[in-house]
Amino acid sequence: MNKFSNKMIINDVLCRAAAADKNLVVLCSDSRGSASLEPFAKNFPAQFVEVGIAEQNLVSIAAGMAACGKRPFVFSPASFLSTRAVDQIKVDVGYSHTNVKLVGVSGGVSYGDLGLTHQAVNDIATIASTPGLRVFLPSDNFQTEKIFQALVHDDEPAYIRVGRNPVADVYDKNFSFELHKSTTIQDGSDVTIISCGEIVQHAKAAGELLKAKKISARVIDMHCLKPIDAAAIIKAAKETKFIVTAEEHVKIGGLGSIVAQVVAENFLVKVISLGLPDSPVIPAAPEKIFKHYGFDAEGIAEKIYSSM
Repeated sequence: MNKFSNKMIINDVLCRAAAADKNLVVLCSDSRGSASLEPFAKNFPAQFVEVGIAEQNLVSIAAGMAACGKRPFVFSPASFLSTRAVDQIKVDVGYSHTNVKLVGVSGGVSYGDLGLTHQAVNDIATIASTPGLRVFLPSDNFQTEKIFQALVHDDEPAYIRVGRNPVADVYDKNFSFELHKSTTIQDGSDVTIISCGEIVQHAKAAGELLKAKKISARVIDMHCLKPIDAAAIIKAAKETKFIVTAEEHVKIGGLGSIVAQVVAENFLVKVISLGLPDSPVIPAAPEKIFKHYGFDAEGIAEKIYSSM
């Protein structure tokens, strides 16, 4: 199975777009290496801005450029972008409705070994609650490519979180995609698994484990958390016995919270949220963290077995 880092795919898309559009610019906060932006910086130096370790300036500069007709893509580690520049994101991007794409790289527990300071596990709660911002978490390189191909021609602000490490393919090149709609990877009638970002590969594998146990699992990739695809959630609530969410985020304010709210307001079924606790996450490699907290493939499947 192929594994590619989603951030490498982003660089490829932006390089192609920048060649055709001189208004497309990339800004970063001393993170061209961690964001895999070296090829862009080398090939398009006049369209690349390095601000240093200054996330607040990074966002405000990008917003100013957008107000002048540029199409800025901002790159910074998600743990810093979503905390140090909250006021600038809220006012200069969301409230002012500037066409800034905020790319949080090495999101979730990508930097798991470095502990709390580098783990971006509450960014969705912060950014999704900010008026005027959409939120995307792509799952693999094919979906990442389609999201960014759409965003380079899009005039609305957004936050996109991607991880640091190579991930397995969830899709093939020609899969059906809509920017603001979820994708049903596997249909089922017993239980629905809803996931996002790099946990989708584990949700997909869990669906296959359940199938081998004669449990019919619907697996939904909710790559767009805001605006949420409420119709897909309501349909799942009506057609399956319960819903399990799995995410690389604390349970408070993340995918599970959003799904539970849609269910509570529209068609009530049980929702089980698998995610990180309201306490410091253990410092470890991502796969060890997923296993420890029970949202790797085996953990998701086991939770469903015990809940049937």
